[in-house]
Amino acid sequence: MALAVTPTIFDAAKVFVPDVYEDDRGYFKEVYATQRYREAGITDTFLQDSVSYSTKNVIRGLHYDFAMSKFVQVVRGKVWDVIVDLREGSGTYRKWQGFYLSELNHKQLYVPPGFAHGFLALTDDVVLFYKQGALYDPKREGAVRWNDPTLAIEWPLVGTPRVSSKDQSAQLL
Repeated sequence: MALAVTPTIFDAAKVFVPDVYEDDRGYFKEVYATQRYREAGITDTFLQDSVSYSTKNVIRGLHYDFAMSKFVQVVRGKVWDVIVDLREGSGTYRKWQGFYLSELNHKQLYVPPGFAHGFLALTDDVVLFYKQGALYDPKREGAVRWNDPTLAIEWPLVGTPRVSSKDQSAQLL
């Protein structure tokens, strides 16, 4: 099985697409194999797997934990996934990049430690699966408001977003 790797504007973040074997019955893909991804540059030891379910126009994030990397992929639906570099001193500090991830394009996004992460559900019934390089610890978690004017993220919104009160009251940079 092969693995396509696409760089991003960030030195450590990458987009992966595994081989997908399709026929009239559906498809099969390997979603993660330690050795294959190590060879592609992901050396993290993932300690926790999590799943989120969202309906259309839900925005989750922008969350960060400087000790945690994430490896995200959509199992059902389509999202606009955004990462923001919060690594002070980085040449891309406070820059963002967005990616369309879907069950049909099979893209996987590696989010290194030091990045904020969030997404907008573009379809109903979005299931997002992610591996985490650290156990969730609410004491380490931070958030930046999804619509922070200094970031000027271009969310492809149609209608009014649905945002948790926690995310709506997150700090501005």
